[in-house]
Amino acid sequence: MPASGWTDTLSWVSPLLSKPFDDLTFLSPLSEQRAGRLVTFLAHGLGDGLVLDVGCGWAELLLRVVAAAPSCRGIGVDTDEAAITHGRGLVDQRGLAGRATLVHGEAKDLSQRADALLCVGASQIWGPPVEDCQPLDYAAALAAIRGTVPRGARVVYGESIWSRPPTTAAVSPLAGRFDELVPLPELVEFAVAHSFMPMAVHQASTDEWDTFESGYGACYARWLAEHDPNHPDAESVRASAARQRKAYLSGYRGILGMAYLELVAV
Repeated sequence: MPASGWTDTLSWVSPLLSKPFDDLTFLSPLSEQRAGRLVTFLAHGLGDGLVLDVGCGWAELLLRVVAAAPSCRGIGVDTDEAAITHGRGLVDQRGLAGRATLVHGEAKDLSQRADALLCVGASQIWGPPVEDCQPLDYAAALAAIRGTVPRGARVVYGESIWSRPPTTAAVSPLAGRFDELVPLPELVEFAVAHSFMPMAVHQASTDEWDTFESGYGACYARWLAEHDPNHPDAESVRASAARQRKAYLSGYRGILGMAYLELVAV
């Protein structure tokens, strides 16, 4: 998902900064209520089937689906080794070892067929490199997902959209282009064109976005509270925190949206 804090990783001080999972439950703007809705949708009728989470992060949603459908199995794949390591700890804590497997690797290289699938904020897996700053390739993502599941399978596809027409201030901290994303109606039609039918369509609220962006940026506040103001890295941390605040609060807040589509393969 394109969000300013996700690309500003402060690699030079990353061992000192907390990770997103220290302050966030989900790696997307998602409330407990909406998460429960998505879990119920995916777990329905899953039985002993396999649910796949591509770009799973630390796999919070996947683990909840596995817990809600006690005969199913789950596989999550992500390139973020720290997130996968944290997620494996959650698997053990929740007694899901043997039913939930988290893989550090490229999801697009996975040939695994699935009976249900999660893909939230991970369409870039099948598109051009993020650093090329090209429009998000929803079509490639939806085509790949449809090729992974049989007819009748349930899919949760969550992805960035424009909630309102983008402004220069909104696109500047993202890919810098007005055509990076599409509005919600176009996204739904992309899904229909790739042999899905929506059973429900909804999107994250401003409150969910505020919680997400605050949680993602909390590492800066924690670091500054724990280190001397004259620490040699302090100014850089303050500058990064300021960039994130400006990007969100004065940029894409209320414009960058997150759609959640509850789809069935047809």
